[in-house]
Amino acid sequence: MSVLIEARDLARYYGQVVGLNDLSITIENGVTGLLGPNGAGKSTFLKLVAGEIRPSRGGLRVFGQVPFANRDYFREVGFAPQQDALYGDMTGHEFVTFLLRLGGYTHADARTLATRAIERVGLADAASRRTAGYSKGMRQRIRLAQAIAHSPRFLIVDEPMTGLDPLARRDMSELFATLAREGMSILLSSHILHEVEHLTPNVVLLHRGRLLAQGPVREIRKLLLRQPRKVEAVCREPRRLASALLERPEVTSVRLAPDGRGLAFETSDLEALWTALPGVAARARAGIQSFESTDASLEAVFDYLVT
Repeated sequence: MSVLIEARDLARYYGQVVGLNDLSITIENGVTGLLGPNGAGKSTFLKLVAGEIRPSRGGLRVFGQVPFANRDYFREVGFAPQQDALYGDMTGHEFVTFLLRLGGYTHADARTLATRAIERVGLADAASRRTAGYSKGMRQRIRLAQAIAHSPRFLIVDEPMTGLDPLARRDMSELFATLAREGMSILLSSHILHEVEHLTPNVVLLHRGRLLAQGPVREIRKLLLRQPRKVEAVCREPRRLASALLERPEVTSVRLAPDGRGLAFETSDLEALWTALPGVAARARAGIQSFESTDASLEAVFDYLVT
């Protein structure tokens, strides 16, 4: 895959506040999730990539171009910011059409492209309503419509799932997947990690304006091997299972659940435990009903990395 974004010692300051600090990163074409808690520097990085703001220091190129104040670059990029700023007296269709006109499209072409984009985000029924009356989720979708209306090569989206109900989130995820299959590269941010994990295995973790980790989710998860893994089990005979598990060298602690229906324990080698578990359970005759590693999620990886 070819390089999409290349940043070297990238920094952005807002007076005494550090938005991004000494970020060096290379991101390839495709779908990439930008992850981190509020204040991690995600929005600052997206605005730099979108060309909305200039770096305070360092270098940034997106498909070989400097983004800031680059009209040729703007024609190839779509940006749906997190800021909830719409022209409330315009209808959804007028809003998207107006922004396309600012981009140089004729009135007829802008109207056609606006109609198509609004349909793709599922707002056709509300296209003739003023945006001042839109719900939060509808406002999110109309911002996405203006970002994809001109069929950009690269889509930048800041917190795209905010304000959407579960069905709308599913539809939005399907739209991103479709755009990716059509060849569009996508960089999207979120502080809700599982949403990004459903869209792409490729993630970038930011924390306090710095790069924390980057790579496929499965590789980042391997960082958990450095610490004991937490596992919970529900069974008919938790005491029997606890005794059997304590005989295993990779099990470091066992705790019975207060309800008496299961137990929680930690292991230094999860793979070895999974391999041994069938035999352990059979010998203990504990009647296991469920077994789950409770810290295998990307959220757990993130919490571990920042502590």
